[in-house]
Amino acid sequence: MEKRIIGFDLARAYAIFGMFIVNFNFSFGSLMAPTDSVGHFLNIFTGNSTAIFIICAGMGVSLMTNRASYSREEQAALKAKILRRSWFLFALGLLLYNWWSGDILHFYGGYLHVAAFLLFVPKRFYLWGGLVAIAVFHLLLLLIPINTSWDFITFKYLDFWTPLGFLRNTLYNGWNSLFPWLSYFLVGMWLGRLDWQQKFAKQKVFLVGLLVFILIQGLRLLVRQHVFTPFWSNYIMAEYFPPYLPFVLVTMAFALLVIPVCLYIGERYPTNRLVLALQRTGQLTLSNYVIHLTLGVLLLAKLTGKHYTGLLEDEKPTPPAYILAYSVAFYIISIIFSDLWRRRFKNGPLEMLMRKISG
Repeated sequence: MEKRIIGFDLARAYAIFGMFIVNFNFSFGSLMAPTDSVGHFLNIFTGNSTAIFIICAGMGVSLMTNRASYSREEQAALKAKILRRSWFLFALGLLLYNWWSGDILHFYGGYLHVAAFLLFVPKRFYLWGGLVAIAVFHLLLLLIPINTSWDFITFKYLDFWTPLGFLRNTLYNGWNSLFPWLSYFLVGMWLGRLDWQQKFAKQKVFLVGLLVFILIQGLRLLVRQHVFTPFWSNYIMAEYFPPYLPFVLVTMAFALLVIPVCLYIGERYPTNRLVLALQRTGQLTLSNYVIHLTLGVLLLAKLTGKHYTGLLEDEKPTPPAYILAYSVAFYIISIIFSDLWRRRFKNGPLEMLMRKISG
């Protein structure tokens, strides 16, 4: 079990590194219009890191409730704990939204709230639930224009703080709205129910991810050969927003490639100092996420002489190489901080607060 946990935390550590790159690039770089090879490299992390972040969250919830049997009282207590954590994350995310409009935590609270009612169902229902989340999103596309309320110059959501706007953003056309992003969380719950100690389990998951990844990339290669009509070409090539089915599948597939590799590394090198430091970084994912969006962006703004707005960069973009170097440096600092903190405390600062409130 300990080796397995190491691998899951390594996947979280990878995800938070990718989110450093994406969010620093969004705030100060050229995320929407990369002009060189480094800029295009940074964009590889867009979507893939978020997918792993959400899938790992689902796995964590599933592992909390993966015992063979629970009494009704135990089930009720676990459900109540998950609900309290969902409310905590939802509230924390809404506070953070005033500073960082791309916040994922309030969406994460929504995923967790839904998950609280699905903790003890057979694992096949997680996959069915994921399909439903994707299908509902595509049905909503027929009813509500995906760009409703978006200002695509600044990427500000114009009526977020109205009841209708908040509901629309949360359920449908927010950065990580419940439809279809809940599907990642439910796939994570399904993965958390697998017996990873079973022979070839990691290889099977990796192979599924590889096949799906090759399939979608093959379709995208055909798009570049002008095989499809403009509608289908745009549908297949769409990245992050709107999150059409091909994007969902290819980012899920990427996660299915990364997670088994992380599990293998955790099993192969369970006492390696770097691996253990990365494990602790993954265990402080919540704290590291908030720190990089507060102290991290403020420091980058100071170093570049920029004015942070929380919206899409409206000044001269910071060179991609600078964004990459800063992301790596800040990640190294985060590793050191996480390692030193976990040597003294069992949980990270925000993780500690969440557990104090939710139990």
